Amino acid sequence: MNEERAAGGGSQGALAGAFLHAPEPMVLTAADGSIRHANHAFLALVDRAADDLAGRRWYDLLDGDDGRAARFHHESLAHRTSPNGRPRRRLRISVTAKADRLAEAEVLPVDGGDAVVLVHVLSTEETDLRVIGELRTDNSDSVLWSLDLGSGRLHELFGPTPLGSLLAGEDRELDRILERVHPDDIARVRDAMAASFAGRDYEQRFRVFDRLGDERSLHVRARFVPGEPDRLVGIVDDVTEHVQLVRRLADRRRTEAEHGRLVTELSSKLVSATTVDKVMDLLSEEFLPIFGGYFAGAMYVEDGVLRTSPGARERGNVGLIDGRSAYDTDFPMGAVIQDRQPRFFESRAEVVSRFPAAADLMRHNDSKSQAWATVPIFGDGKVALGVWQMVWDRPHHASRDERALMLTFAGLAGQALQRIKAQQAELELADAVQRRMLPRQVASFPDLDIATKYLPSRADWRICGDFYDVVELPEGRVGLLVGDVQGHGVEAAAAMGQIRAAFRAYASNQSDPGVVLGETNRLLTDTGEIVFATCGYLVLERATGAMQAAWAGQPPAILAGPDGYELWEPETGPPLGVLPDTSYPVTTRVLDPGTTLLLCTDGLVESADVLMEAGLDKVGAALVEHCEDPEGAAHALAEMAPAGRGDDIALLVARMRRPAA
Repeated sequence: MNEERAAGGGSQGALAGAFLHAPEPMVLTAADGSIRHANHAFLALVDRAADDLAGRRWYDLLDGDDGRAARFHHESLAHRTSPNGRPRRRLRISVTAKADRLAEAEVLPVDGGDAVVLVHVLSTEETDLRVIGELRTDNSDSVLWSLDLGSGRLHELFGPTPLGSLLAGEDRELDRILERVHPDDIARVRDAMAASFAGRDYEQRFRVFDRLGDERSLHVRARFVPGEPDRLVGIVDDVTEHVQLVRRLADRRRTEAEHGRLVTELSSKLVSATTVDKVMDLLSEEFLPIFGGYFAGAMYVEDGVLRTSPGARERGNVGLIDGRSAYDTDFPMGAVIQDRQPRFFESRAEVVSRFPAAADLMRHNDSKSQAWATVPIFGDGKVALGVWQMVWDRPHHASRDERALMLTFAGLAGQALQRIKAQQAELELADAVQRRMLPRQVASFPDLDIATKYLPSRADWRICGDFYDVVELPEGRVGLLVGDVQGHGVEAAAAMGQIRAAFRAYASNQSDPGVVLGETNRLLTDTGEIVFATCGYLVLERATGAMQAAWAGQPPAILAGPDGYELWEPETGPPLGVLPDTSYPVTTRVLDPGTTLLLCTDGLVESADVLMEAGLDKVGAALVEHCEDPEGAAHALAEMAPAGRGDDIALLVARMRRPAA
């Protein structure tokens, strides 16, 4: 068959000879793939004589049984004008008595419906490289690519891959592909590409939008290969999952850090809580974000029943349990308090199976509640002081870390409750002692209304030294006294009692308030004890309203009427007990009938967070509202306490009655 020569000139004979002796295996086929002519290299490849090939289809000799080469032949003829160039197909050669070889076939359509099939048998090195390339791209998010720097066209080295189709599809122009790059990354990508056109290697991580519109992260590496034309040859790896994993880990670290900060902050709040209701509110409100709960409720045991804070009672369903017996083991809370063991339920069915009586309660409960964690609040004696319950709106398995953290918080809450109860007992004792040392009942007068108030500090829970007194003096006069012994504890209370006794003794024999302060100061300095006290002492003539005041570091007095208030700042000397032989000046003024006078210690109007000017302004405004009622004014000032309750407070309100018409 190959010896036949087509009629014609010498040029056709030369072409036929070139075909016959070409080093690469070649065949001329009909449209159906049947062999018309085969060169010597092809005959040697298939180890057949020329006569044996007549009418045989070339792909039957090479392809085996799966029909891939047949499909490839017909597809090549059907797409003879494909803009993507002539495709190649790798084939496994099956030849009797010879080892299988890996080859590439290329089908070139010619006029008349015939085709030329070129077969390139890969060398061992080429085969190894092709296998590695296939392993790199098959079933992976990678593309092996080459970019013609002269034309700006790309192609995949080993044929189409799923990732290449998803990223580029039929686009092979560089500019078209760059249009898919994320706007935030495009400038960086173009700068690196410009450097590659100048002969540099390329490596970039950037984001692109695939043909479906999804954002993907790519890692692209390439080497510059000089030649005609210059090329970039490289690898595209889809690292979207890796980037998303890194983001999730970063988000998780941020969440853990935020949880750590929140745990520290809430633990600090528990440690510094000053009331039982505050502890219950912290557990019921502020711990939900840590555990992702839907609702939380905390209850404490009081006289054998469960109680919660008013705020928690209004927010949720714990009001249905408030007032129930703390030891009713038909319900999870009672069982936890009874045996001091936490309970964790992942579903409603699990709760009902263990506590059937809870089914009725759950009918009245929010249907969103699906999982529960109930832990005891312990004291030092391992006695359950209360119970804390976290609720989720979905089935939830409490992890070991969640359980340990809940028990830790419950332990802190138990310590806070014990401390608060001890402080409350100490406060009640301090308040009782303090009140025993103050006048049980101040003197009363027909033409003068007087109201007094003492408020112990809530910060230190200890006996303090603030005091007040009203002394009836001869000739229709009355002495009004308010003072503050610096410090706390038994020493301050003892000094306060000593100062009050000295004042009464000196005031009964001396009408000048400055002399009374001077004598009291001398008494304190002569004892040798380091005791300081600020005070204000005022002598009021009830008949005329004339006032004489001696001041030792006290806040200003306030005079208020229906039309407003003003501050009265008598000339002041140093606190008592600081300097011996100190003289205290006397300041005079008239208290008009119907005007209300306020003397107070600095705990009412000044603190670390409130300036005295601001505190005096708030107190003056409140005094104007209640200027007709000293008792009501004293009560209102005690309720508002503008400077807080960080220090004890003593106040005295006096008002001259208007004469009868």
